[in-house]
Amino acid sequence: MATATVEAGVCPTRDLPRAEEDLRSFGACVVLDAIAPAMLKEIRQAVYHAADSDRRRGWRRDYAYGSDDHLNQRVWNLPSRDPVFCDLAEHEVAMHFVRQVVGWPALLSSMSANITSGGGASMILHADQGYMPQPWNRPHGVNIGVCVDDFTVENGATCYVAGSHRLNRTHTAEDATPLTPLTAPAGSMIVMDGRLWHTNGVNTNGVSRAGIFSLYTLPIYLPQENWFLSLNPAIRQFGSETLQTLFGFRPQVMGRINGLDRI
Repeated sequence: MATATVEAGVCPTRDLPRAEEDLRSFGACVVLDAIAPAMLKEIRQAVYHAADSDRRRGWRRDYAYGSDDHLNQRVWNLPSRDPVFCDLAEHEVAMHFVRQVVGWPALLSSMSANITSGGGASMILHADQGYMPQPWNRPHGVNIGVCVDDFTVENGATCYVAGSHRLNRTHTAEDATPLTPLTAPAGSMIVMDGRLWHTNGVNTNGVSRAGIFSLYTLPIYLPQENWFLSLNPAIRQFGSETLQTLFGFRPQVMGRINGLDRI
């Protein structure tokens, strides 16, 4: 079975309405210069510092989701690793697309870094909301990616099947899956509909490429990261109301304590 027909692909842009149109048409969009240079520098230092620390201490935790186990490095629970990732979680451009795609309130399901290197392999082709009941009638999640480094074909840029979000289901062996790379310069923000079929590309040039991926979902789903156990307590003390909602500490209906929305 073929995927939805499209005539072109994502065109990186600084114009949010144009990016929104790409997201509707192709299931993804790229917003150029979404991250200010000073913030990008801070993010990049924090990501690679955390990755190096995990390797040196034996704390590295790979995510076996296909053939990328032990080849691509994952750094989990980024908000607890450095406050700059809390800033990123509630970044104005990210929040714009969260509200557009998922609505509000929403939950931050996870925020992790994926670092490809020489010999790195691809994950399996998947949709981020693949664990949610099918068929889907709408996006139940949105994945906000940040290009810490340039995303190129050679260093394993994220690849997607344009228009696959329109099918409202996961892919099968019978589906045509022509992959298109999402190439973008560092500082760009990649937005993917939760229904979009995608994977990371294969790193063939040996140059490390870091990307940060934050999945935001409807507040009816259990987050991938158990924030109640893993989150730095300082975020509970000092985080904004937006952060408190994203981490599940401001439950709107379900998850209350004695009927209250403050945990």
